[in-house]
This record gives sequence, C-alpha cells and structure tokens, in this order.
Amino acid sequence: MDPKTAVLNYQYGERAKSELILASKLIAGLTGFSEIEKAGGKKMVLLMLEGIRSEIEFARESTHHASFPKAIEALNATISMVEGGNLDEAIPKVAEAVSAATTVAQESWEALAAHGLL
Repeated sequence: MDPKTAVLNYQYGERAKSELILASKLIAGLTGFSEIEKAGGKKMVLLMLEGIRSEIEFARESTHHASFPKAIEALNATISMVEGGNLDEAIPKVAEAVSAATTVAQESWEALAAHGLL
C-alpha cells in the first residue's frame, strides 16, 4: 500500500471506528431508557447511524478498501435491529462494524510503519 493510500485508509478507518464505538455506547444507553424516552432516543440514534453509514460509504468509494463494505453490511444490520427494537442484538452487530474499521486502520498503520513514516 502506497503512503498516500495508507494515510487515507488510516484516517477513514480511525474516524469510522471512533464513531461506531460512540454509536455502540448510545445503543447500550437506550436499553436503560423508559418507553417514553426510548422512542425519541431511538430516532436520534438512527439518525447518527445513518450519518455514520454515509461516511463509511464515502470512505469505501474513496479508498476501495475491502473492509469498508463489511462495516457497511454490519451497520445496515445494526440499523435494522435498532429500528426493530432489538437493542441487545444490535450491540454485537455494531461491534462487527468496529472490527472491520479497525482492520482498515491497522493495515494502514502497518503500511505507514513499513514506509518508515511512523
């Protein structure tokens, strides 16, 4: 992987990972909401998840890294689970998306180190 691609992949991978971890915490937080609070909270979490998906789709188009489609697939499943109220199932699914984003960042980190840039 050339340095320019590695920097882009690292940037997109780390950003996605960070946002997905935050989303996971918000989903976990929803489980403690009352039914009245849960409806509004769910709407906000879904808006965030859809925004993250858009960013990961942009990263996929910009870099063509094979792990970004995996993150999108897991995120799509997460969104469906949150919509259906299956919050306990959504948390492990969003963790799959975090894992895919981490793969992008780790591979990029290794490439940057191999080029002597870290």
